[in-house]
Amino acid sequence: MVFTLARVATKLLDAQGLSPKTKKSYEGVLLPLLQKLGQTPIDQIKRADLEEYFLTLTHVGYRTHNKHQTIITRLFNFAIEQGYLEANPISHLKPKKPDATQGEYSHDEPVRYLSKKEIEALYKATQSFLRLDALVSLLHESGARISEVLALDLKDINFSEREFRVVGKGNKKRWCYFGDRSHRALSHYINGNREHPHEALFTERMAMSHKIRRLTYDSSYREWKVALNDCPDLKSARFHDLRHTFATERAKVIPIEVLRALLGHENIQTTLIYQKITSQVAKEVAHNALKNLRKSC
Repeated sequence: MVFTLARVATKLLDAQGLSPKTKKSYEGVLLPLLQKLGQTPIDQIKRADLEEYFLTLTHVGYRTHNKHQTIITRLFNFAIEQGYLEANPISHLKPKKPDATQGEYSHDEPVRYLSKKEIEALYKATQSFLRLDALVSLLHESGARISEVLALDLKDINFSEREFRVVGKGNKKRWCYFGDRSHRALSHYINGNREHPHEALFTERMAMSHKIRRLTYDSSYREWKVALNDCPDLKSARFHDLRHTFATERAKVIPIEVLRALLGHENIQTTLIYQKITSQVAKEVAHNALKNLRKSC
């Protein structure tokens, strides 16, 4: 009897012990895989087939990607338990690592946000770089990811409402908002040294061909490093720190659910990181104040 991938997946989903929540999670992960390989006999599926499939998951973040990998690995382990396979074709497949260009970081990596003094130093360093200054300001005031902002077209910016719409992780759309500083910085950049004609908001002219294209992450990061060359306190700063800074600042003044919507987080636990940071800062300030009071007594 031939056991296709779809048939084995059905047996796994019908297995005893799966909670409704777990079953729903498994179904969501396995459905797109079954659309591609569902009718293939499970013992004919090779590691290369699955590695190629994982490469198609470009629309999800690294945590969701690794969730897919874990569940699919479980499917093949189940096939081994049932005697349909002798070995798991993706055993020991390394999990996907965070992609800094997408604003991803691991949970054990400290959340770096910029202080008011560091933000002031950053703006001072970028003020003579019109494009970079507009990019930095927009990232700081909107909380958008660098990849989301670089994907914007000029027509996406609503100057009268001071808002724009991005396509975030999982192809989910959300509104982002900016203030006076970004409005001024964008106006100076667009009316100053923006390369055109091109539909992209942030553009660059290629050195050799002189063709105009959408600004890449690598080019913007190089300009970032040049601007911050004389700022030792910002040596380790990253574009994504501006998103952390936005979230930490907003966590003090708006409800956590609103912040979650602004950041486009699927899981509120991710958003709660910033509330914890705010609480820790308040604790440190309170302790320092007590120390100062004791000294003055």
